[in-house]
Amino acid sequence: MEEVGADWAELRKEARRIEGDLDVRLSSYAKLGGYSDSKSPTDGHARDMQWKSMEMEIESLLEKLLDVNEAMSRCAAAATPTTSVSQKLARHRDILHEFTQEFKRTRGNIISMREHAELLHSVRNDINEYKVSSSQAAPSLLRERAAIHGSIVQIDDVTNQAETIKGVLAAQRSTFAEIQGKVKHLGDRFPVIRGLLGAIKRKRSRDTLILSAVIAACTLFLIIYWISK
Repeated sequence: MEEVGADWAELRKEARRIEGDLDVRLSSYAKLGGYSDSKSPTDGHARDMQWKSMEMEIESLLEKLLDVNEAMSRCAAAATPTTSVSQKLARHRDILHEFTQEFKRTRGNIISMREHAELLHSVRNDINEYKVSSSQAAPSLLRERAAIHGSIVQIDDVTNQAETIKGVLAAQRSTFAEIQGKVKHLGDRFPVIRGLLGAIKRKRSRDTLILSAVIAACTLFLIIYWISK
């Protein structure tokens, strides 16, 4: 019984030591957070390694505390169990359960925080890449806009020239229409003028014939008169 009591006391001492280590480790684990948004990849990797190392230490301590609790249960069963021993054993089991649940809860929160931070980090990277690509594309966009503006100016010039030519052609068309009207009017009057000129020409021909006949008669009369003398 004295040997069992000594083993029980040693096991309780070991359980309290592990419980103290677990309390410290869990507190540091919750503060560490497990994710770093550091701009240096080396610092972020070192922080992740520290988080993983602490997680493994806590898991190892929980396994050790479980082994110690089981050993305490066997030790208590080998001796005549008392109310005090049963209460102490139950208390150590409760502490192990609380530490286990706290570790699972903290790890779940840290994983959620890591996923959220990684998502934000990815979004920021996408935004930065978009800004870089936009800044690189800005000169080409400005050149394209300048080219479009130049084309618009040229189109305006061509349109103005077309409007001017259209006005000139309209004036020429009006002039041609006026000339065509005059030509048509002259064409309408031309038969009358031509008939008048024909009548004058015929009259002149007739007068010429008459004058020629008179001259011929006079000449003939003179010849006859000269011969008769």
